[in-house]
Amino acid sequence: MTRWAAPSHDRPRGVTILGSTGSVGQSTVDLISRDPDAYRVEALVAGRSVDRLADQARRLRARLAVVADPTRYKELKEALAGTSTEAAAGADAMAEAAARPAEWVMAAIVGFAGLPPTLVAARRGAMVALANKEALVCAGRLLIEAVETSGGALLPVDSEHNAIFQVFEPGQRHAIDRLILTASGGPFRQWSLADMAEVTPPQALAHPNWQMGDKISIDSATMMNKGLELIEAHLLFGMPGEQIEIVVHPQSVIHSMVAYRDGSVLAQLGSTDMRVPISHALGWPSRIEGPAARLDFATLSALTFEQPDSGRFPSLRLARQALAINGFAPIVMNAANEAAVAAFLARRIGFLDIARIVEDVMAGWDDLATPVAALQEVQAADEEARRRADVRCQVRLPSN
Repeated sequence: MTRWAAPSHDRPRGVTILGSTGSVGQSTVDLISRDPDAYRVEALVAGRSVDRLADQARRLRARLAVVADPTRYKELKEALAGTSTEAAAGADAMAEAAARPAEWVMAAIVGFAGLPPTLVAARRGAMVALANKEALVCAGRLLIEAVETSGGALLPVDSEHNAIFQVFEPGQRHAIDRLILTASGGPFRQWSLADMAEVTPPQALAHPNWQMGDKISIDSATMMNKGLELIEAHLLFGMPGEQIEIVVHPQSVIHSMVAYRDGSVLAQLGSTDMRVPISHALGWPSRIEGPAARLDFATLSALTFEQPDSGRFPSLRLARQALAINGFAPIVMNAANEAAVAAFLARRIGFLDIARIVEDVMAGWDDLATPVAALQEVQAADEEARRRADVRCQVRLPSN
């Protein structure tokens, strides 16, 4: 019997949104705005988008609004003048927001920056809706142990892991043959390597199916997002890497599947709208009304599947390598990738250089397999991997 009750007007669910102005955060705000009496918004946290954060805080009557960039504190305080919302800024304020007594915390801060406040929420026993891939990839054991020790809950929000969560039968773990993660293939699924070498940031950001933030859009284009999801699936569901399959499904209707040993395959289907998995997590352990378009099977196009091409998308191979090595390998891979993606978006390196730089940094790391014992070790490895990646980005700086 779960100790969690569904949100309702009689028992509003306390909510904090870490990353409220990003794409996942905005979708979460949209859902809460549709039934505001069922929620009590404790805190909202954003990176630099003060105007949007202040607007969200006013609409949701948030008790606390935090901007990560401390130089924008005065601007936020002025934007919230005349409201009851407290303004704060900086890393300590982000941790305070995560520590406040919200029953449900959306962890949607992109990148490694989202890890510390997510751990704070997990350690106090919150129900953590996890949309931050990097928190689990970099410190999965620490995060899962925190949830188990505190008696909290970890709810996957990525569409793929949420799909598996919905059809995964914990009592039948022994009967599971494999997990099947579906991938759209991104915008370059059928491009040649020669054409991919000339890809520009706007082209890489133009995902064919989903509207996402810049970093995850680039990860989708390189298929690193699927590599990160491979590691996440291993940690979330306790399945070995060899029992996790990746298949390209360009239509993005089936969001992932669980195959059982009796030959049955259970799949979760839905429209390409992040409000579907967010709604599932927001209402868990019950289900709430969601605004996403319903599938019309009479008009649905054919559903097709194909194997991913690891030759053109080496990030998949690097992620399997990082999972097999374990230890510091996922941290190094993730940090190098974040640095390389930022360099690509700044037009400092080419599209194909992203995976090359990640591979170079991993290959040059002496102690990849060393077990990770503390958050400080994660932070130190993350910083050093970024530094090494930045050096390689300079070396690969294209000529004018």
